[in-house]
Amino acid sequence: MLDVLHRSPIRCARFTNAGRFSARFLGHMLALTLAISSTASAQTTGAGYNALTPSLAANAKTMHATIRKNLADAAQAMPPDEYSFRPTPEVRTFAQLIGHVINANWFFCSQAKEDKSPATTNYEQLTDKAALVKALNDSLAYCDDVYSATTDATFSRPVQMQGGLGLAATSTVRGAILMFNTTHNNEHYGNIVVYMRLKGHVPPSTASAGQPRK
Repeated sequence: MLDVLHRSPIRCARFTNAGRFSARFLGHMLALTLAISSTASAQTTGAGYNALTPSLAANAKTMHATIRKNLADAAQAMPPDEYSFRPTPEVRTFAQLIGHVINANWFFCSQAKEDKSPATTNYEQLTDKAALVKALNDSLAYCDDVYSATTDATFSRPVQMQGGLGLAATSTVRGAILMFNTTHNNEHYGNIVVYMRLKGHVPPSTASAGQPRK
């Protein structure tokens, strides 16, 4: 393939015109890849092997504690004027991303608890940082109580999960919902990391990676 490119009479015109753009594009993509990979090990796995115990309930609680801190710290660290930032027109703003996480925390944790969600607002519609930070902390505190109240005995308790957030109703168990919530939070924290890196901020998981674990 390289030989073909070197022999091609149109190679110089095509690649000379696109060379600078391609170099810049590849540079940006490499930076994003490094940013994502450098923080991936510091999300749920930031808890270290402390999360790996025979107790499924304890595992869920430990992993939730790690990601909930990263989410709360990230929301607090992002400047108010950058809550309207979106990397491309097709994706959520930072405010909408935080609002989506808030909605999901209320939904999943109330479903695991088999209780009606206390939330009465679609938080993706909020734009104010202070309001979103408070709502995020409130939703995480609600989830804290649900994770803490979960034991190995109740982890496998059958739950009829209602439909919501674009998901159909289903029969499952309490622990599966809590693990789904943790996975969902990690997924969107990965998005948050990219938003923060693009604006020149160090994500909380990276900032704490060099600190000794307790």
